Amino acid sequence: MRSSIDLNADMGESFGSWQKGSDELLLDVVTSANIACGFHAGDADVMAKTMAAAVERDVGIGAHPGFPDLQGFGRRRMHIPGDTLANWVRYQMGAAQAMAKAAGGKVGHVKLHGALSNMCSENTELARTCFRAALSVDPDVTVMVLAATAMEEAAQELECSYAAEIFADRAYNDDATLVDRTLPGAVIHDAAYAASRIENMVNAKAIITESGKRIPSRIDTVCVHGDNAEAVALASGVRQGLESAGIEVRGLG
Repeated sequence: MRSSIDLNADMGESFGSWQKGSDELLLDVVTSANIACGFHAGDADVMAKTMAAAVERDVGIGAHPGFPDLQGFGRRRMHIPGDTLANWVRYQMGAAQAMAKAAGGKVGHVKLHGALSNMCSENTELARTCFRAALSVDPDVTVMVLAATAMEEAAQELECSYAAEIFADRAYNDDATLVDRTLPGAVIHDAAYAASRIENMVNAKAIITESGKRIPSRIDTVCVHGDNAEAVALASGVRQGLESAGIEVRGLG
């Protein structure tokens, strides 16, 4: 059993007057925040507000780059030349670093969003492209990867600092990738169930798929998606479950 684990959430995904998620409440529960960089969601004002709130609560700040797809929330796949994709990651990393510094904090990790993350979990070369780009901006940044996927392989090949992530609110396929959101049961909304399955995975040191298959895995951090309507309840339930099991919840640092 692990003695400690990080709890992260995607946030900063509002845009202008359009509000998404309950960032302030989530920041009171999680230990790391993956903050949208303006491509799939977020804008300069939202980034500034979210960064400041994270710094105030001593929550670790992560850049959360995705595809430039505000309408599709970064969940539509794009096939982009490698050099362009690398520059998109660098561009978003730079924005996150600037806003974090202005808020009195710093970017400690990077986590890919949505379709970009899913594609990188299937394709080691694509993951390497994105991770190399992030590391070219900050060689010391921790790369958050989907555990037991091509993303973890890429991070190991690059010999960079990485955190292996599992999801509290998403179902798994037998290859450790996420069940497509269009399928029934892909997104988990029940806090008690989410807490129980995460405790089981952490104790088993394995991802447990929908079929019941166990995939042995390093697990460093657990994610709750901020756009899930039950995000605060899910994050609170997962944290309480882990702590009740004697597992300390603390940041990646």
